[in-house]
Amino acid sequence: MSAGQDAITEANTCSPEQADDLCRVWSLFDNSSARIAHLDLGLRLIGSSVGFADVFGLSVEELPGLALVDLVHVRARDTLTSRLLSVARGERSRFSDRVAALTSEGRTCTELTGIAVTDDTGRIDSLVVLLDLEPEPADDTAGSPATDVRKPLTRMEALVLEGVAAGMSTVQLASKLFLSRGGVEYHVSALMKNLEAANRSELVSRAYSAGLFRRGSWPPLVTEGLVE
Repeated sequence: MSAGQDAITEANTCSPEQADDLCRVWSLFDNSSARIAHLDLGLRLIGSSVGFADVFGLSVEELPGLALVDLVHVRARDTLTSRLLSVARGERSRFSDRVAALTSEGRTCTELTGIAVTDDTGRIDSLVVLLDLEPEPADDTAGSPATDVRKPLTRMEALVLEGVAAGMSTVQLASKLFLSRGGVEYHVSALMKNLEAANRSELVSRAYSAGLFRRGSWPPLVTEGLVE
């Protein structure tokens, strides 16, 4: 019996929303190109599809026993661990967020979705995660903004960018970050130069377009793993 067929029994113990998720997710194990993995409640890999292992330049035989968080950037690990554990404890049935993954090609951003898996008594006994890698930019982007989401910002650049995106003035940022007004303007100017933005509004727009902010966060927060 395939993993996808096993999901039919699994889905019977879940809510309708979870059942739809599980049938879709488990069926992906039958597709070698899918990027999906199975975790125990200690957040260690039990197994994965070939597509998931390929992302990290590993074989499916090498993954069991590895901690999932060891496959993402060090600055993303605490947040990812917290959110996965919230699913494992049943505080939410799933979550989806962008993280910086350490792939075989270097570091890249990926959408990571985690879903709780229950046994036949309805108790959570494991998790599944699904990766959705962001596409590489096309070769003809020479005229586009000089934005590389794989290049980390400094901690101060991230704080300044978050403040600007939240609508804070130079004076407010200077007070919050213990900088002079000139220091704030220096960092804003550097960010505008790097993102080829003409003003603060364009800076924020280009930062969102480049995927520098976490999805759905307010106040805006720079994605974990993109900060040195």
